[in-house]
Amino acid sequence: MAKQLCYTVIHEIFSRFQAAAPEPKGELEHVNLFTLVVAVALSAQATDVGVNKATRGLFAVADTPEAMLALGEEGVIAHIKTIGLYRNKAKNVIAMSRILVDRFAGQVPSSRAALQSLPGVGRKTANVVLNMWFGLPAQAVDTHIFRLGNRSGIAPGRDVATVERAVEDNIPAEFQLHAHHWMILHGRYVCLARKPRCAVCLIRDLCAYEEKNE
Repeated sequence: MAKQLCYTVIHEIFSRFQAAAPEPKGELEHVNLFTLVVAVALSAQATDVGVNKATRGLFAVADTPEAMLALGEEGVIAHIKTIGLYRNKAKNVIAMSRILVDRFAGQVPSSRAALQSLPGVGRKTANVVLNMWFGLPAQAVDTHIFRLGNRSGIAPGRDVATVERAVEDNIPAEFQLHAHHWMILHGRYVCLARKPRCAVCLIRDLCAYEEKNE
């Protein structure tokens, strides 16, 4: 775990992220709010690329809770069986769809608590949805953000909850909306787990990581 960077350095880091990608976007494909929730829930322990391949066909035939219920659990499985834990995930998608129809008139709720009441939707998934769809500065900490936060000194912490609070506390307000995507994309493509690409990193000179690669 690297030492905590100061405010000035963190501001410069996110100024560079912003200059490089003013409007970063998530990579999970979706056609509406419901399909975003499903896609994010399916992405647990799976890659965005793998989820996108599976959901293109699924969302073509079921892009509402009602249509998903009509498809049924076995129908969902037929589309997502290339994704890890697909049986349990299919069960959650159907249970989620049933609750949305029965309790929320088929509409996805906009509060974190209500989102987390849905099967397969944890805090991370809820935060992604709040950020991507509702434009709220919610910080979803995945493996990439956890690694980058600790390695760089932007948001160090020994567990996900601590890193989430550190992201909220340490990153200037002007960058909060897109901080989640900047950090995920940087962790996914530059600050790799086994061999970070320090030679091409735009924040190399600001990062607190001591074992930089040439």
